[in-house]
Amino acid sequence: MSNRSNMSTPAVVGRRTAASNLSPNPLQPPSATTTPPPPRMVPLEHKTSGSKTRAEGSVNEGGRRGQSEQAFYPGLILSQMLALQCFHYVFFGLVIQINHVFFGTSITLDRVFSTKYLNVWSAVGWIDNAAVLSTFVIQALLLALIVERARKCLDFSVTLFFIHFWICTIYNWGVPATWDWWIIHILGTIIMILLGEYLCSRIELAEIPLLPL
Repeated sequence: MSNRSNMSTPAVVGRRTAASNLSPNPLQPPSATTTPPPPRMVPLEHKTSGSKTRAEGSVNEGGRRGQSEQAFYPGLILSQMLALQCFHYVFFGLVIQINHVFFGTSITLDRVFSTKYLNVWSAVGWIDNAAVLSTFVIQALLLALIVERARKCLDFSVTLFFIHFWICTIYNWGVPATWDWWIIHILGTIIMILLGEYLCSRIELAEIPLLPL
């Protein structure tokens, strides 16, 4: 019996020693061969991150504004065109009233829609010529107040000219047949386009905010 117990004791001790090697003690510190975890990378921020954020915000705002401007609003366009056309005849009639006071000219619709009073070769004809041109100058001011966009001035000016052309055609029962009418009205339309684009561009530049440096 004593021999069997002595022979079994080293086997038990050997099994315990192997088990202790397989299950390390939780209180034992990690060995020197344990690989440490990689260091955590912290992103570096640029010193001008605040200005960059403000610049990105202004770009996004400009993009949203550009998208809103590119939207098509037929009701708004028609109301602007109607307002320009009505104001054209209102101020045309006002200038004719001023000519009546200062030059004694007659007050009639023929001075608005007919061709017989426009003459580029006589001093009397330039009274009505100046009335037409001054009306187009006033229309350029109205473009800056009503339309407010330089890229739309050409469309609105040409549309106003063609509407007036068709009204004159209906009023005279025929297309205006004198070169004086075409010269004065085309010249007035060009003045309206150029002056309107200049004034609208000044308004657009005033609306652009400047970023602080």
